[in-house]
This record gives sequence, structure tokens and C-alpha cells, in this order.
Amino acid sequence: MKVIVLGAGAWGTALAASAALHGSNAQAVTLWARDPQQAREMETQRENSRYLPGFALPSALQISHTALSSLLAPLTCEDLVVIATPMSALRGMLLALQNCPGQVAWLCKGFEAAVGSNPGRLGHEIQAEVAPKLKAGILSGPSFAQEVVRAQPTALVAASVHASVRDALVAAFHSPSVRVYANDDVVGVEVGGAVKNVLAIATGLCDGLQLGLNARAALITRGLAEMTRLGVALGAKPETFMGLSGLGDLVLTATGDLSRNRRVGLALAQGRSLEQAVQALGHVAEGVYSARTVLQRARSLGISMPITEGVVALLDGQLQPQQAVAALMGRGPAAEGF
Repeated sequence: MKVIVLGAGAWGTALAASAALHGSNAQAVTLWARDPQQAREMETQRENSRYLPGFALPSALQISHTALSSLLAPLTCEDLVVIATPMSALRGMLLALQNCPGQVAWLCKGFEAAVGSNPGRLGHEIQAEVAPKLKAGILSGPSFAQEVVRAQPTALVAASVHASVRDALVAAFHSPSVRVYANDDVVGVEVGGAVKNVLAIATGLCDGLQLGLNARAALITRGLAEMTRLGVALGAKPETFMGLSGLGDLVLTATGDLSRNRRVGLALAQGRSLEQAVQALGHVAEGVYSARTVLQRARSLGISMPITEGVVALLDGQLQPQQAVAALMGRGPAAEGF
């Protein structure tokens, strides 16, 4: 089986390296970089110094920057293509892959930005629009690239309505250090991956303001309720949110120091502007770009998401950090529930 990972950021590089190191001898893994200079540097230095400095790439990992059409031409239905770009690039990549004979999956988590009257789309909704014939899905779950490339224990979920896609993802990435579970609830897995980024900004804000562990626990728990409400309204299974792509990814992203979205919240709590917080990362923080779309989709479905509302008001400059907390704590009493 050929495995091609499109996108040489931290996460794409880490997964490709893990698959090349731990995969079977019959598995050929290629990491494709859009930037020819970056590809040449990775090939000669055997390191992704831009996104994963200090980690040696396995010798079995092939690096490429050839034209996509040439790279994809030899593929068969047995092969796997993994899109490892930010959410903003997913539509274009799926268009380029619309006639791909192999299995296709994406790694990005979030909603596409809304355009005009069209609401922002999840990955499977984009794929249904631009490449409906593809057998496709998503690989998600609680995972930091640095830990995967160090071969630290990680669990992921491969979600698709097609068993062949789930099987290909398990075959490519399941290893002694990465456990891959299969799931057919694509909607639930994608909603979990999108909403947890927004909630991580809120948790970073909570920790940055030193509101305490009680506040953090409450925020994560009620955030999970918001995530579940939106997911079920969009057609997800409620039990999915108790799994890796729901509770698991939320806990990791909301509390882990490597979380970019959490670091945005911490920076805002310290009085930095949103622009300053994002520039300091040097990477994409999907929650910043997805928060408004999450709220728009929730409102269109009549779903209450007060934590998300607070995050959007904060990002838009309508509330200061302390005001956002006061707005949440000032809500009237209610029964606990989803």
C-alpha cells in the first residue's frame, strides 16, 4: 500500500514519520510539501526544521514536491491519501483529488469559513459538494505532533462511512505507539474536533485569569455539553462525544501546554490583542477561525452555546476577559443536562 501525506506541517510530518517508521515493509510512505525549498531541506537534512525541529525523519520516509497530478497518477484503490493542510485549504485539495481512485482522509479540525449566506462547512460537507465520488473520512483524536514523533502512546479515531477507508487508516497508522480505533460517525468526530478548539481558548482564558481548578473543570464539562448539543443537532451520535474525538480531544486541547488554542486564551488573559496572540504562535490556531462559524451553525439550529458565545465576543473585541467570565457566571440557574 502507498501512503501519501499532503502537507508538511507538524502534524502531517509526525504522522508520516510514524507510519514510515512503524509500518510494514509493504507500505511506502511519502510526505508531500507544497514548498519545493522546504522539501529539499527536509530531504537533505532529514528534519522538518520549520515545524518539528530536533526530530530526525526516518530513512524510509520519502519526501516529494512534485506536481500533485504526477504524484497521484500511479495510485490504485488500495492506496491512501491523507490531507494534512489547514481547514482553509481542504476544499482545494479535495477538488484536486476528486477523481483519486484510492482512499482519502483529512486531518484538519474545524469549520470552513462562512461565505455570504452559505454557512461554514465541516470536512464531510465540503467533500459531498466538491468530490462526492470519493471514498473518504477523517483521522482525528487527542494528539500532539511532538508526542507522536517521539513515539509516546497516542490513541486516534478513524471515521468514515466506508469500511475501506477505516481499514486503510488503521493499516497505515496503527503501531506499537499509536492505537487507531474505527468509527462510522463522521459528523460526531468532526464536530468534536471543531468545537474543542473553541473551548480550549475559553479554558486558556480561565487558566490565564487564575480562576482555579474548579472553574476549569466546570468549563470543560459544560463545554462538552455544548459540543454534544450541536453534534446531535447535526446528526451525530451522542456517545461519540464520550470518546477520543470528543472528551479525549477536549481534555487534551483545553489543558495541554502544547495546545495552540489554549495558548491564545492564555495570551488574551494577559492583555495581549488577538493579533498579537496569533502572531506569537507561528502556527494556525483553528479555534480562532472556527469560533464564529460554530456559533452561526448553532444559532441556525436553535442550539444554546453560551461558552462559545463568550469566546466569539472576546475574539471580536466586544468583551474584555473579565467581562466574558462575568457574563457566563451571571447567567440564571438551570437544570444540568445536554
